[in-house]
Amino acid sequence: MRLLYQTHSPYARKVLVFAHETGLADRIEVIHHETSPTLRNEEVFSQNPLGKVPVLLRDRLPPIFESDVICAYLDTLHGGRPLIPLVGETRWKTLQTQAVAQGIADAGIAVRWESVRRPEALRYPALRDGHIDKLVASYDWLERELDVDGPIDVGHIAIAAALSWIEFRALPDFRGNRPRLAHWFDAFGNRPSMRATRLTGDTHD
Repeated sequence: MRLLYQTHSPYARKVLVFAHETGLADRIEVIHHETSPTLRNEEVFSQNPLGKVPVLLRDRLPPIFESDVICAYLDTLHGGRPLIPLVGETRWKTLQTQAVAQGIADAGIAVRWESVRRPEALRYPALRDGHIDKLVASYDWLERELDVDGPIDVGHIAIAAALSWIEFRALPDFRGNRPRLAHWFDAFGNRPSMRATRLTGDTHD
């Protein structure tokens, strides 16, 4: 398999951490691609109509894109404990946590557009502040709700990837007054899967 990847994408990192945690990383060739809404990457568009990474390319099979879908696919390929629970309340809590992680990354990207990426005259501070509110509320939810003691699942991986990107881009801090979340994040960051997939590089628009 080949993974179209970006070294500074929280979504792509989530997939690669998932691959490491399930023992599948050695079966995946990682190929870096720069993508942005203002920088069309024709090779990525040819595999994903959204023009975004990650995209998983499979021999003689259609590509799979979007991190949630790729992780669900990878979870069918290994022989260990599923990282996406199959039934019950644990499944829904895991998927809910993954959704919060996705929202954190989405809101963080929006904050960057309204802070540094969009030309200054076109920035909309009220929209930036609205997305910051989403980040803060999500951090508070994680402090209360994240299962910091249970077995690792895709929700944990997604949160770790999103929060590591928040720190990488120096976005609003999630550590202040959230000791439970901060302690868990620091411990998770020491896992081999996280050390092997460090974020690097700058966005190109």
